[in-house]
Amino acid sequence: MVIFLDTYAIIEIDKGNISYKKYTLKPLSAITTLFNIIEVYFVYLKIYNKKEAERIFNIIKPLVIHVDDFILKEAMEFKLINEKIRFSFADCIGYTTALKYKAKFLTGDFAFKNLDNVEFVK
Repeated sequence: MVIFLDTYAIIEIDKGNISYKKYTLKPLSAITTLFNIIEVYFVYLKIYNKKEAERIFNIIKPLVIHVDDFILKEAMEFKLINEKIRFSFADCIGYTTALKYKAKFLTGDFAFKNLDNVEFVK
């Protein structure tokens, strides 16, 4: 089974969170989007430094899959429907991408906890 890694999941896997031990940052078993890699890069720049941001970027880059127009439009409909939750654009695009690719959306973000197709891990 393929897992979609949102930004939260990528960071927790990289940090070695024991709850995420069974998940991997390897192609064919995990996917993500350009939007998530951008968020992770920013977080690492902010918390650590450019060297660490580059390191994680290079690990995640092979997992990035194409986001087509259909996904983008569906994601914006999802964002509008869930406007009160205030999902980020990256979250909406990631969740919609996971649905399209029939991948579980792995996250520790409580906003997704009760949605279909979500594997919630804290």
